Amino acid sequence: MKVYIKPGCPWCVDAVAWLKREGYDFQTIDVIADPAAFDEMRRISGQTKAPTMTVGDLMLPDFGVDELEAFLEKHEIHP
Repeated sequence: MKVYIKPGCPWCVDAVAWLKREGYDFQTIDVIADPAAFDEMRRISGQTKAPTMTVGDLMLPDFGVDELEAFLEKHEIHP
């Protein structure tokens, strides 16, 4: 599980805090500090907004915690 974030982004902060609180194992990728990661996020998702998450072949772009919870539940992804 990879979560592409932008520092200071409130949706990113909320998503990371929720994932940690729920016990998920994930990699956080700062797309501002790493231009190659920003390009990868844009290539994968077709957009430039964060947070964006990938889990294997699944992708959730530009989301809030409500969308994150629904995505994880729909795809039966558990900590």
